[in-house]
Amino acid sequence: MRQPNFLLLLLTTAVLLLSSAVSDIASDRAALISFRSAVGGRVLFWDLSNPIPCSWAGVSCSADNSSVVELHFPGMGLSGQIPSNTISNITNLQTLSLRYNSLSGPIPPDLFPSLTSLRNLYLQHNSFTGQIPDTLFSLTSLVRVNLAENNLSGSISPNFNNFTRLGTLYLQSNQFSGSIPDLNLPTLDQFDISNNNLTGEIPKGLSGKPRSSFSGNTLCGEPLNSCDGNGKPRKNKLSGGAIAGIIIGSVLGFCLILLLLLCLCRVILVKKDKKEVEIPSGGRNDETSFAVAKTEKEKNGGNVLNVKNGLVFFGNTGWNFDLEELLRASAEVLGKGTFGTVYKAVMEIGLSVAVKRLRDISMGEKEFRAKMDEIGKFDHENIVPLRAYYYNRDEKLLVFDYLPIGSLSALLHGNKGAGRTPLNWETRAAIALGAARGISYLHSQSSTTSHGSIKSSNILLTKSYEPRVSDFGLAQLGGISSAPNIVIGGYRAPEVTNPSKVSQKADVYSFGVLLLELLTGKAPTHALMNEEGVDLPRWVQSVVREEWTAEVFDLELLRYQNVEEDMVQLLQIAIDCTAQYPDKRPSMGKVVSLIEGICKKDLSGDIEEESIGVDSSTLPN
Repeated sequence: MRQPNFLLLLLTTAVLLLSSAVSDIASDRAALISFRSAVGGRVLFWDLSNPIPCSWAGVSCSADNSSVVELHFPGMGLSGQIPSNTISNITNLQTLSLRYNSLSGPIPPDLFPSLTSLRNLYLQHNSFTGQIPDTLFSLTSLVRVNLAENNLSGSISPNFNNFTRLGTLYLQSNQFSGSIPDLNLPTLDQFDISNNNLTGEIPKGLSGKPRSSFSGNTLCGEPLNSCDGNGKPRKNKLSGGAIAGIIIGSVLGFCLILLLLLCLCRVILVKKDKKEVEIPSGGRNDETSFAVAKTEKEKNGGNVLNVKNGLVFFGNTGWNFDLEELLRASAEVLGKGTFGTVYKAVMEIGLSVAVKRLRDISMGEKEFRAKMDEIGKFDHENIVPLRAYYYNRDEKLLVFDYLPIGSLSALLHGNKGAGRTPLNWETRAAIALGAARGISYLHSQSSTTSHGSIKSSNILLTKSYEPRVSDFGLAQLGGISSAPNIVIGGYRAPEVTNPSKVSQKADVYSFGVLLLELLTGKAPTHALMNEEGVDLPRWVQSVVREEWTAEVFDLELLRYQNVEEDMVQLLQIAIDCTAQYPDKRPSMGKVVSLIEGICKKDLSGDIEEESIGVDSSTLPN
């Protein structure tokens, strides 16, 4: 009789465990639906007919699907306050990520007491107010806490010492005040309390953290300046001798600069006497005369159709001007790039053209003309064609169509203020497809033809925001003194050691970085120029590994509905293009096919200019 009783006991236990598991997941599902119904902003697209929420976007469950353990809703446009008795009822939760939304109000005190398994809390970039609830400090399993970029206030509690396993504490850009408590957290390696209203001396336990972790406060002590007797930053006073030394040094420095300027002016005057160069006309403030040396007529050859007073034309442009008229044109500087300065030249007949004045080219005349003849043959709707060029020993000019909208780089990064018009998903997808088609066309000309300098500043846009690839082939011009800068700015493939010899697969890598720039809104690293930016491929891969793919996308894109899958697919193409090894990267022809599959229709047609964006005031804070 003992064996049947034992089997009955096992069966009863199994039924109770199963009932408990079903009860847990059902309770978690109800809590999620209540949360979804209570918050404003963007709707969370879930299949509510499914009794198990583990397949819902942003929801992760335990291995046996018995309970919800992770919630990832970053950048979903959620607004309003976190409702009571919703997330707090998901008792097995280990990770909660609500970052980059528009959630507001105080953090509810009842959110934490029942979340005893919580390890990761990401609430940054919202509009939470008030103090940090004391109930948070009962969660001793917390490893990462990020409350940055909110409007939280009050003092920083010494109860953070309860988190004996804490590795990340980000509280920057809030309204915290008072002094910093003496925190003794040996596992803390990521720490930032900058841009608050904190005062007093930095505790010794935090003195080894970077200076930037404390900036934007009124603090003193290591790693900042030492404190005075009142616990305030000590002001360094200059002695009378030091002040006198500064004055004398400034006077001597001014005299030296003045002497150098006089010498420089003399050198310039001497050079002008030696060269046959026109003097600037002194017109409007934003214009200068386009001054170059003149030369005799050049010979016709290759696919050249016309030569006018040394200006060699390609194709049937219909332009009817010669070198003399180009020299008389008023010119406005558009920018200085890798290969030289670009001007907008306005002819007397009213025609505007773009003129690139090349610098430091040591290539011989025969090789230069052959290269221009090769570039002049390229003809595709998604490239900026070379219309004409001029060559002599001292001046080398390239003439292109003038595109008034400018570059993709300027459109993405040029204006971050309130008046910015965000680029919508359809426009970015169209730009990606058109640029890919232009580069694929260049690669199709021969197995060795490459662009060599693919970056967002070399993607120009028409008035209807159609992309045109520019500067192709110029990387191969010999003797460019600035060659190391050609693709160093975050776009260069790891295998490229000679910037004048860039393979097609290296072009693919650069285009992958360009796609990441379109998707994230972030500019790549400019390693040589110390400009702000990120190593996009590494950053994207780290974020995708750490949390949820949506974290990488530009906030301007996250407001658009029903395009998440398309964005993720384009992100995967970008990741494939930026593979470490060249043979792992797709060809540009394959890339075009993949992007066309995402777009599902020809996006290279007209895009209404007024429909490219939305009111930036509606974006999440």
